[in-house]
Amino acid sequence: MVLIQIIEGFKSRWRNFYYRSLGVKLNGYVWMRRIEIPRNFQQIEIEAGCSLDRDVVLLCSGESQNQPKIHIGAGTYINRGTFLDASISLSVGQHCAIGPGCYITDHDHGCEANLPPLEQPLIAQPTRIGDRVWIGAQAKILKGVTIGDDAVIGAGSVVTKDVPAGAIAVGTPAKIIRYKQHYRSVISVKVI
Repeated sequence: MVLIQIIEGFKSRWRNFYYRSLGVKLNGYVWMRRIEIPRNFQQIEIEAGCSLDRDVVLLCSGESQNQPKIHIGAGTYINRGTFLDASISLSVGQHCAIGPGCYITDHDHGCEANLPPLEQPLIAQPTRIGDRVWIGAQAKILKGVTIGDDAVIGAGSVVTKDVPAGAIAVGTPAKIIRYKQHYRSVISVKVI
């Protein structure tokens, strides 16, 4: 067991070196299993203490820009098979937990009548995920959405609108079902 951990640690350090040499901005050590970054390496920034599990894909498309298109905050864990797809700006806060098989994007495609699907223009709006957000397995976060700090997104949910801090949202499309206890008392104080 210890030998397996040593080998996996070596592989992760090798991946850090490899992706850093391609231009990914790693601000400290990042635990990386077998991930995929197909192109635009210099458009990705990952803070120290993050963990990216097997088959995580970080994809940046469109024109290069001066700031990162994908930014992942310190201490965030992204589970297996999750896909982050950015064309202008997709940011994930610190200490988030993203379940397996999630899809998070900042764009979709147009629907012009005379163009085939792959020639449709991208329609993009920044997507922001706050700090300490928990996103359940197979959730989808669509373009232009902001998820506030400490929010919870239920497994299998499709988030099409902003979710405020401390909210628990579930369903397709996701709807707020309640707030975490601390946030509930803050909200009731503001109402009085």
